[in-house]
Amino acid sequence: LFAVQKRGTGGIGRFFGPQRGVDPVAAIATHLRKFWDPRMRAAIVAHLDQGGEGLDEPVRQAVLRLKDGRS
Repeated sequence: LFAVQKRGTGGIGRFFGPQRGVDPVAAIATHLRKFWDPRMRAAIVAHLDQGGEGLDEPVRQAVLRLKDGRS
């Protein structure tokens, strides 16, 4: 299940990254907060805490925002 989540975050990062006028990190964090189940968010934060292998930098920053309670 977590491998699917990791692939999903990569897709989210690729979607928001090239959009003009959008802060991709904020958009990714908002998406994760609104549409990911709390268990899924906890899993991605735990993955980041263990090094975050495979996470693109905007996704990594978005997960840090979630962890810190920022959007």
